[in-house]
Amino acid sequence: MKQVKNLLFDLGGVVIDIERQRCVDSLTALGMHNADEMIGLYRQSGPFLQLEAGALSPEEFCEQMRQHMPADVTDTQIQQAISNFIIDIPVHRLEALRMLRQRYGTYVLSNTNPIMFEGIIASLFEKEGLDIDAYFDGITVSYRAKKNKPEPEIFHYAERTMGIRPEETLFLDDSQHNLDAAAALGYQVALVPVGVEFTDILKQLNLL
Repeated sequence: MKQVKNLLFDLGGVVIDIERQRCVDSLTALGMHNADEMIGLYRQSGPFLQLEAGALSPEEFCEQMRQHMPADVTDTQIQQAISNFIIDIPVHRLEALRMLRQRYGTYVLSNTNPIMFEGIIASLFEKEGLDIDAYFDGITVSYRAKKNKPEPEIFHYAERTMGIRPEETLFLDDSQHNLDAAAALGYQVALVPVGVEFTDILKQLNLL
């Protein structure tokens, strides 16, 4: 590998443990019949995709979701159901991120939405009494960038706003499709398979 100055992390499936089926089951329990079609592991569709792309507010998202379920389902119930996509962040990963930040620039590039990111994700990053900004030098999330991975524009947005250069940056993601898009733009890339710790990948690459 070329010299790596920055580590660019996807969140779900890399830093955060996720389970798509929990989200699908929760929405189905609310009376939604097509949750399995709308909720993807790496990329969403319909209102979920629009929420992640910043095209819908949380309130607008809930209103559109109610078109697929009983009208008396509340915003709170819908937001809780989609938040069930998120399981946990083990403390050892938080400790690893703090350690890595002493050696590299650490950054986030993630498809996510304001309901999850400003809710359960923010709370999980507070386990050590800190907040998410204690672990990363910069954060790019799709709903703020108005673009989703693997679109090239979100990578360019990350470069502009966080001041990173692709050739100096290792991008860690659990989606090969996203990694292929990043590699085409000059990033160094590494797949984090299901059940593998990102620290193990970094050790294999002699970066830890």
